[in-house]
Amino acid sequence: MTKAIPDTYEKEILALYKKIKPEIVQRIEDFRNIWKTADNNALFTELSFCLFTPQSSARQCWKAVNILLEKNLLFNGDWEEISKEINIVRFRNNKAKYLIEARGKFCCGDMGLRECLDLNADQFEKRAWLVKNVKGMGFKEASHFMRNIGIGDKLAILDRHILKNMKLLGVIDEIPESITEKVYLSLEKKLAEFSKSSRIPMDHLDFVLWYKEAGEVFK
Repeated sequence: MTKAIPDTYEKEILALYKKIKPEIVQRIEDFRNIWKTADNNALFTELSFCLFTPQSSARQCWKAVNILLEKNLLFNGDWEEISKEINIVRFRNNKAKYLIEARGKFCCGDMGLRECLDLNADQFEKRAWLVKNVKGMGFKEASHFMRNIGIGDKLAILDRHILKNMKLLGVIDEIPESITEKVYLSLEKKLAEFSKSSRIPMDHLDFVLWYKEAGEVFK
């Protein structure tokens, strides 16, 4: 009887995937084109969005990024100006500091984001480099950023929506109270196994599970 619930929910997820797959394919193609064509400023814009996302709405975070762009603050604003303008995201003071620190590293240094990411060929190594070198960026945010620039198709973006659905699908028994690097990688491996068995690619699966909660394919 316990297994019946995950089986039923999995069928629901598979049906949803079939319905929204064309939209997902187009979105992922858009992301891949970012990596193919974007300059370092465009890549940094995507990084900024992902730095804003912890415990905040993706829509509000993208709105905040665009406010900074419109007011010429994303690349030029100081901490006080940026913090004031991103009051629609949580922990705005810390996130403004993270943005400025990352900007100094990637927009004012000898190497831009693309050059830094190219130091590692493997996407898991690229992610580890980001987590180590970008303050405010954990495994979830780094995975999100890499997916959004088209180079993270094997990575899991383990936010609360995804974890909730992993439990409903029977992929995990409980949602961990805290997620260390070891726990994150273990959860990612389990989701990858489900991705393989369900024949839904990892980068597609994130969109399907997120759509189940939010009702849209976004970023």
